[in-house]
Amino acid sequence: MLFRAFYALPDTIKGADGQPVNALLGTANLILREVEQHSPRAVVLCFGPDAADYRVELFDGYHAQRPEVPETLVPQFAACRDFFEAFGWAVAVSETLEADDLLGAYARAETEAGGQTLVMTGDRDMFQCADEHVKILYVRTGGKQGAELVDAAEVKRRYGVPPELVPDFIALRGDPSDGIPGAKGIGEKGAAELLQRHGSLEAALENGVRETKKTVRAALCTQADELRAFKQIATLQEVDVERPAETLTDYAGAAAAARERGMERLAKRLEQLG
Repeated sequence: MLFRAFYALPDTIKGADGQPVNALLGTANLILREVEQHSPRAVVLCFGPDAADYRVELFDGYHAQRPEVPETLVPQFAACRDFFEAFGWAVAVSETLEADDLLGAYARAETEAGGQTLVMTGDRDMFQCADEHVKILYVRTGGKQGAELVDAAEVKRRYGVPPELVPDFIALRGDPSDGIPGAKGIGEKGAAELLQRHGSLEAALENGVRETKKTVRAALCTQADELRAFKQIATLQEVDVERPAETLTDYAGAAAAARERGMERLAKRLEQLG
């Protein structure tokens, strides 16, 4: 969210200290829009390393082509906890787990408690979380307003496979944004067709020698270990988190935090919402 907001808004938007606050402002507006629409009982913002060691160890090309964090975005990352906690929102930070792992873990904790979760993300890897208790609030790029609500049925309509096979699908198709090349000669359509016939990546690998198409057979027979690693990279880590307590958004506290950082228009909006 911070990266999207940073590039969507000019860094000429500055706080009282003269430093850019465009990422903080844009992220706050993105989340507030969904809070107003869905009225969640609690909000958790998750932070973690861009490329966790456990994924880079599986494939050294993972996130290898991603640019460094822009200089004016670094202090905005550092300011996140104080700023967003002033909204009454929980901030979860891990030094070893990626943010996606934490998002998935909080969704599981809510499901186990009998609740429903909305996972707000711009990463389609998170489609693997969709089920009867979890929906994805997919933040689109471009001019469309608001996040798109994606459920399990929509995931299957888009990819041709159910959410639980999304990591298998990514392993075969690849994911350029993560630097995962996928299986040679197997694109999106081919990946879906293989999983529809075999039911999993592992089953497709076991039956790879029987594939009639030469390129598919070659990929499944020569890339087995690599494809298993890609699936492991795409699969969210199982971690324990504590289900967040019910906490309503603190509009007065948020307005004060926004005004302190020179975001006067946001402060006024928050006061009106409060």
